[in-house]
Amino acid sequence: MLENWVVTPTCLPLVLRRCHACASDRFRANGKFRVNANHKLLDAWLLILCTGCGETAKLTVLERMNVRSVRPELLDRMHDNDLGLAAELLQDPVVRRRNRIALDWDNAWRLDTGGSERLDREAIDVSVRFAARIPVRPVRLIAEGFGLSRAEAERLIDEGNLVSGVRLGGKLSGDFTFTLKR
Repeated sequence: MLENWVVTPTCLPLVLRRCHACASDRFRANGKFRVNANHKLLDAWLLILCTGCGETAKLTVLERMNVRSVRPELLDRMHDNDLGLAAELLQDPVVRRRNRIALDWDNAWRLDTGGSERLDREAIDVSVRFAARIPVRPVRLIAEGFGLSRAEAERLIDEGNLVSGVRLGGKLSGDFTFTLKR
């Protein structure tokens, strides 16, 4: 029987970027947007706040776009300060590259294992699905899901009792499956 685990975000990740006002390198997004129109051209930014001093910085979302080329529903979501849109834009590689930022997902996600009892089975097949592109170490997920230490999970990999089609070292942000043999 295949178990399904889901990695879901619990809040927006922190934005890693140097603050020009203090020595902090972390900002938090709260879903606020600033939209500015200059005749037929439109600029839009996602506002982020420094966790150290509270200074506001802007992440460019739209730059000098013709108003007619922007979807009205996108503009409505920005005017409504849509938190879901902020989450989508932070995950967009184009926005991240344009603004030269990275994301810190520590303490911004949770693992839902479904809570089933699985200690009595000889082999356990698990499918891990990501609700968002959250880079997490598979060893950490497996250890958390089974209530093990990371060292115990790594030992199971070394012994061949924990196998997967993907490399379990490093970080993943895409769906994968694994098998735990007792």
